[in-house]
Amino acid sequence: MADLRCSIAGVNSPNPFWLASAPPTDKQYNVERAFDAGWGGVVWKTLGEDGPPVVNVSSRYGSVDYNGQRMMGLNNIELITDRPLEVNLREIKAVKAAWPDRAVVVSLMVPCEEQAWKTILKKVEDTGCDGVELNFGCPHGMSERGMGAAVGQVPEYVEQVTRWCKEHTQMPVFVKLTPNITDIRYSARAAHNGGADAVSLINTINSIVGIDLDQMAPMPTVDGKGTHGGYCGPAVKPIALNMVAEIARDAQTRGLPMSGIGGINTWRDAAEFISLGCGSVQVCTAAMRYGFAIIDELTDGLSRWMDEKGHANIESFRGQAVPNVTDWQFLNINFKTIAHIDPDKCIECGLCHITCEDTSHQAIRKTKSADGHRTYEVIDEECVGCNLCNLVCPVPECITMRPQDTGLPYSNWTKHPNNPMREA
Repeated sequence: MADLRCSIAGVNSPNPFWLASAPPTDKQYNVERAFDAGWGGVVWKTLGEDGPPVVNVSSRYGSVDYNGQRMMGLNNIELITDRPLEVNLREIKAVKAAWPDRAVVVSLMVPCEEQAWKTILKKVEDTGCDGVELNFGCPHGMSERGMGAAVGQVPEYVEQVTRWCKEHTQMPVFVKLTPNITDIRYSARAAHNGGADAVSLINTINSIVGIDLDQMAPMPTVDGKGTHGGYCGPAVKPIALNMVAEIARDAQTRGLPMSGIGGINTWRDAAEFISLGCGSVQVCTAAMRYGFAIIDELTDGLSRWMDEKGHANIESFRGQAVPNVTDWQFLNINFKTIAHIDPDKCIECGLCHITCEDTSHQAIRKTKSADGHRTYEVIDEECVGCNLCNLVCPVPECITMRPQDTGLPYSNWTKHPNNPMREA
């Protein structure tokens, strides 16, 4: 069996699957149920400074369902923990003592003042937890108070607060990055320059998931009003993967440990994040959708795939996809594929023809036999290999994209004669 143990920024766990800082990690009861189920670690729901308790609203969640898939995207307007700081600290200490082999990282968010960070770091350090995660990503509620994304969107603040924390604790410091920024590399560089041991990404995306057309208010609604919240779930995975890849291949952050977050719903999702350099992955929406028992599918699936591919441990494939992520201008413009339709698998739905005829390159010919059967055939000389027909076809492997031997060597846009800035 493959070895699923992971180590990131000095934090060890029996598998790379952690629960992200969110409602599932808000108290000892939840976390111990998760550890009983087999989760490798948790990031405790964000703690704030000791003072007046946080006040949440009702309701707090909104969802995007698509084509029968519930919670394809989840929106929340919940704030950081509304439980007393001393209660959380006591429970964190008890959990870590009872589960010494599991990763227990504590998420933190306090005002952008050095003393506030120094004070809470000392209290958290006394719990014996494995590290802290600085929440620079929350896009709602707390950001209006000068915390969360209000910090994460300003690289200078990210670097400054990270440096404060590194000066005032010996614990590993993870910096959770907001995706609500034009270029994630700037905040990642700032965290790195401030001494961060790792970054976590992505936090939730600013969103309004829908409008209640009866109340004429955003969902979820609170007494007839609504607001933007944080978007997560399977729908955000492509955005998260891109941002992880940007950090992994940036010269200034290359090698910076990353904990991947964003739409991880299956073992395959986790493997994709790890292949882009992540040392651990954090899950929230999938656990809220299916419960903690989903960990069995995650660990079993990842282990079986690793065995099949000959990966003895996580490190054997971590980051392998990074060299294959490039800029568009370096893609091989002499590489060509052509679609092929398997007539034995075709169910004659005609989707490939409709989409190609109406919105693509008119490269699929439709014919009708005497007995009424429809036949679809690719017109090779018209096919540009765009892949649309393959994507819309409901039958697996009915349409495949076949590479062609063009006889041409590798070339890219930097060398193309139509490029006014081409290389000599």
